[in-house]
Parts: sequence; C-alpha cells; structure tokens
Amino acid sequence: MKESLMAAVLALTLLFGIPWLTAKEAAAAAPSAQPQAESGDTTAAAGEKDSAIKLKVWNGTEVQEMTMAEYLPGVVRGEMPASFEEEALKAQAVAERSYILYQVAHGPKENHPTADVCMDSKCCNAYVSAEKAAQNWGDTAADNEAKIQKAVQDTDGYVALYDGQPILAVFHSSSAGKTESSGDVWSSDLPYLTAVDSPETGDSVPNYYSTAAFAPADFQTTFQAAYPQADFSGAPDTWIKDLINNGSDRVEKVTVGGVTITGVQMRTLFKLRSASFTVDAAADAVTFHVTGYGHGVGMSQYGANQLAKEGKNWQEILAWYYAGISIETYHGS
Repeated sequence: MKESLMAAVLALTLLFGIPWLTAKEAAAAAPSAQPQAESGDTTAAAGEKDSAIKLKVWNGTEVQEMTMAEYLPGVVRGEMPASFEEEALKAQAVAERSYILYQVAHGPKENHPTADVCMDSKCCNAYVSAEKAAQNWGDTAADNEAKIQKAVQDTDGYVALYDGQPILAVFHSSSAGKTESSGDVWSSDLPYLTAVDSPETGDSVPNYYSTAAFAPADFQTTFQAAYPQADFSGAPDTWIKDLINNGSDRVEKVTVGGVTITGVQMRTLFKLRSASFTVDAAADAVTFHVTGYGHGVGMSQYGANQLAKEGKNWQEILAWYYAGISIETYHGS
C-alpha cells in the first residue's frame, strides 16, 4: 500500500497477499521515493522483446541472471490462477512486465541491493517454477502451463506506459465494487491509480465475504499495544465510534477508545483481508465483517477475470484499471 509510498508498503507487507500465492500487496516506491538506476545492461533497449531484456534476480540465495522471458512466466504462475480467462492472464502478464520494468528504472531495493528484482512475494513478486507449478496443478499441468506461456508470448514486449514510462502496475485480488486511489492507501496519488468500478461479486470470488472475531480483551490488548492512549473504560459497545467510509466503500477513518485511525491502519493491526469492513462490538466479541481481499489499488484480478468473461480483451482490461495509460513496446528511458 503516508510518510512515503515505500514506507507504507513495507508496513503493510504482505500479510495481505492474494489468496493463492500473493504478491503485489507490496508495491515499489513512487518515482520520487527511490534513486534512479544508472543505465546499464538491465535497462530495456528500444522495442526489445522479453528474450532480450536481461534481469538480475535474487533467488533467496544468490543473484541469478535471467531474461524477462525466463522470469515472467514464473511470476504469472505465482500471481494469478491458471484457471482464469486467457485475456485476464494476458493483462496480468503485461501488468507484471510493467511493474518489473518500473522496478528496474527506479533502482534496487534494500532487500537485494545487487539485484533488480527477487522471487519473494513480500518484496517483489511471487515466483513459481514450472516444476513446482506442475506438482501443484497435477493432471491439468500441461494445459495450465500452455496458458501461462501463451499469455506471456502473446503480449511479448508490451508494457503499460504513462508519459512514456512503465507504470507502477500494482494489483490486488478483489474489490468491493470499486478499486481504491493510491493516495487513499499510501501517501502518493499517482494519476493512473485512481478509483474505478470493478465488476466482481461474491458469486465468483472465493471468500469474498469474511469475518474476523476477537475476544474483547484480546481486541483491547492488540489495539493498546499500538495506541496505548486508547481508553477502554466503558463497555465494548462504546469502544468503536464514527466509522466513516470513503468513495470506494472502504473505511477512511474510525475512532477506537477515543483514538482516530485510518481503515488501512485498522486492517493492518487486525490482519483483515481488506479495509472494506464493518465492525460490531459486543460483550462477547468484537467482530469485523470484511468484503474483498487486498489493498484495492490498481487492477482487481477477479475483476479482470470477470471483464474477460464479458468479452473484453487484455488491452481493454488494463485501460479499465490504469487510467490514461498507453500500451506499447517499451522504448527505454
């Protein structure tokens, strides 16, 4: 998901990834928050295909040289179910390619100072090898792998750009009818990360509605560990007041024990699936009722899948979720 976009993202880091193998709950910093990378052999040359883009990838043990063509399928395997529509998978591939090139352009992260990207979902991207995916997929492995490879190859070299540069193409699992503007989750408003309608519903999304219940004593202990000034002297039904939603039906702010915090802070504190929630406090439990999964910024994956089912192609899906972009082969910085 502010002090700076990077600080907020690190604070949220992926307690809340997507259900299967999560990743981009955590996003990279806004353009002003990271140093520019020096030009070198990891920067995409004009119009290059994936096979020509070289990446330095931290695999958890060492830096591994990979091309985009080698790295990207593993990320798509890790980030979106292969059962999704082909056009949704293609949109995912382009979003990932754009995100990776954004990372390259803005320099290495502290977690891997000598690498462009990594295979850790809590930092960069979930990555699943073909062998591991085949074990997970079982009898459908061949068909699933073919879909993943086709999504990458059919979009080879195409990138979502804003003002000619790769975008911070963050995404999330599902929204409660509307995505979120980046400034409502992190500190920076990016012009292409604005709130838009998203078509997924509880009929098509597993665990779209969820609950999280806490004993009142546990709720109090958790909250006061972060906000010791909170006053819980009254009965539980007096603790939580003034829950205010924003235009995306997520909690903008809520007052607990006299302390006002944001919905994102509440989500982080109690490990909720999203900041779209209501809460009931009673003598026996404090219960959150939550809709959707993820920070809500950028492309909703289940929304993308629904749009694909409705006949939209990958270009239309990306344009739906990332405002004002162009989709082109990348011509370098």
